[in-house]
Amino acid sequence: MATLQRLFTNLSLTRTLVNPSRITSVVNSQQTRFKCKFVEKPQPGKGQAFRRIVHFPAEYTVEPLKTTNLAGRDPVTGRVVAKGIGGGIKHKYHWVKFHRDGPAEGPPKVERVVDVLFDGCRTSKVALVVCGDEMKYILATENMKPGDLIKTSKFIPRNPVRANEGDAYPLGALPIGTLVHCVEKFPGFPFNYCTAAGTAAKIVRKFDDYVVILLPSKRELALKQECMGTVGRVSNVEHNKEHIGSPQRNRELGNRPRSGLWQRKTGRHGRKIKRPPPMRIVDTPTKEKPQPIKFTLEV
Repeated sequence: MATLQRLFTNLSLTRTLVNPSRITSVVNSQQTRFKCKFVEKPQPGKGQAFRRIVHFPAEYTVEPLKTTNLAGRDPVTGRVVAKGIGGGIKHKYHWVKFHRDGPAEGPPKVERVVDVLFDGCRTSKVALVVCGDEMKYILATENMKPGDLIKTSKFIPRNPVRANEGDAYPLGALPIGTLVHCVEKFPGFPFNYCTAAGTAAKIVRKFDDYVVILLPSKRELALKQECMGTVGRVSNVEHNKEHIGSPQRNRELGNRPRSGLWQRKTGRHGRKIKRPPPMRIVDTPTKEKPQPIKFTLEV
C-alpha cells in the first residue's frame, strides 16, 4: 500500500491527453461528491474552557449558580474539542469576587468570615464574608475559619503594616518576606497571580515604586506598589498530593479515561521487540537529487 502511495505521488500527467474535457468533468464530479466541512478549532491560550458553562445573572449574587456540563464539546458545533474532559459530577458555582476594595485613607475596612465551604468548580475553598449589607465570596486562606475578622485597605503608610492572614493591602504596605496570594497584575484590575490551591508568592525586595515578588514557578515579577495582595496562602494546600485511588474517582473529577493509549508489548504477550538495525555510517550528502518517476496516462 505504501508503495502505491509513493507511486501516485510521483505520478505526473503529460499534456498528451486524449480527451481533457472528460478528465475535468470527472474531477468536478469528485469534488462535488466528497465535500468536507472545516471547523475552526479554538486556539490554545485564549482562556476558553470546555468543561462547563456558568449561567451568570445580571447582578452579583451569593446564591450558587447553575451550570451546564460540556464534557469537552464545543457549545455551538457539538464536536469534541478537549479530549481529556468528560463526565464529572455536576456542581453549583460560587461567584467569587476577585477584587478587594478598601478605603484609600483612614482605618481599614473590616469584614467578618461567615462560612468556609467547598466549591467543586475550583481547587481551593471559598469563604463567605460580610460587611454591613454586602456579602461576597473570596478565596479562603490556609487557616481561615468562620468568625475571623479580615481587613482591607489601599493606604500605603510610611512603615510596613503588620498584617494578619486574610488581610488585603497594597504590596508596598507589606514588609519583605510576606507570603501573598490573589495579587493584581495592574492596580485596580482583578486578581491575576496565585489563585490556585496552596499557592503563594513571596515579597523579595523593593525599588523605586515597584515591589518584586517571587512566584511559585521561581519567576520574579516587579509590580507596582499599588497592586493589591492578600496575605497568606490559598486554602487546600494538600490538593496536589491528593490520591485519586480508582478510575471511578477520576471519572467523577471530570477526566475522560485514557486506557486506550498505545503501549509497547513484550514478547510474551504480543509481538516481539526486534533488535535495532546495525550501525549506519552517515557520510556527506549526495549532490544529485533523486529524479521523480514520470508516467504517461492515456485516457
